[in-house]
Amino acid sequence: MSISILGAGAFGTALATTLAREGRPVTLWARDPYAVSRIRDHRESPRLPGVQLPEIVSATTDLNAAASAETVLVSVPTQTLRSVLERIDSPLDDRALVLCCKGIDLETGLGVSDAARKVKPGLVPAVLTGPSFAADIAKGLPTALTLACADENIGQTLQHQLSTSSLRLYRTTDVTGAELGGALKNVIAIACGACIGAGLGDSARAALMTRGFAEMMRLAEQLGARPETLSGLSGLGDLTLTCTSDLSRNYRYGISLGRGEAFDPEITVEGAATARAAARLADDKGLSAPIATVTSRLTTGALTVREAMDDLLSRPLKEE
Repeated sequence: MSISILGAGAFGTALATTLAREGRPVTLWARDPYAVSRIRDHRESPRLPGVQLPEIVSATTDLNAAASAETVLVSVPTQTLRSVLERIDSPLDDRALVLCCKGIDLETGLGVSDAARKVKPGLVPAVLTGPSFAADIAKGLPTALTLACADENIGQTLQHQLSTSSLRLYRTTDVTGAELGGALKNVIAIACGACIGAGLGDSARAALMTRGFAEMMRLAEQLGARPETLSGLSGLGDLTLTCTSDLSRNYRYGISLGRGEAFDPEITVEGAATARAAARLADDKGLSAPIATVTSRLTTGALTVREAMDDLLSRPLKEE
């Protein structure tokens, strides 16, 4: 079985490392020739320093060669997913593609599976998501994720191919629920980070997490997700991790907003674009999504943190 991972960022590199430790050869595609040379010559990715990649991990800049593997995982930012797939010559018909992106495509308003099918209509999308940090996976620390695929047989095959002694995958057929849980929790994480960065306290963060989860459930169910999926690893589990740890890029970005500090533009923050897409989707569906709405305006500079909090706290009182 040949495995390729498209994207040599921290998460793609971590997945390559844990799979290779189990004796599974992996090809890691990177668009950056420097990253490929670092992996080949020093067994280290610039995006995950300090982690030595096993010798059976190979690196390439040849996208079409990497995409010809039997099992292909895609670990690129959501907003570049369609452009990467457009560069693959093969139509990928009837091929399973495991999407490791967490977000909503800002231009189309689509989740990652529909965004992928917009470019390659014949592929079978699967989604790998859940509470995880790349460093933990790369170190072999115990991690559990959700693998979602509408085709149950393909899902079972992928589950066995990609599970390792330290990475446990739970299977579901609810692709919409899994991908929306992974996308929407990033929005709440930015809000929670801004709350802590502005010194508003842990009680306010707990309120944002709880009401944010209710908001996630409303929007996801309206878009066809099953509520139990959002209550699992890909929703509540990922939300808990991302809203409470400094290892979360979205949370750290929120802290910077709360403190009025600049944030490294080289770091991908999926939740910023997702907040805008989620607020737009909620508005189109006639749903109340106050946290997504204020987070969207916060990330674009239309609101300050204090104005965002005042906006949320001044809403009419209601039943929980």
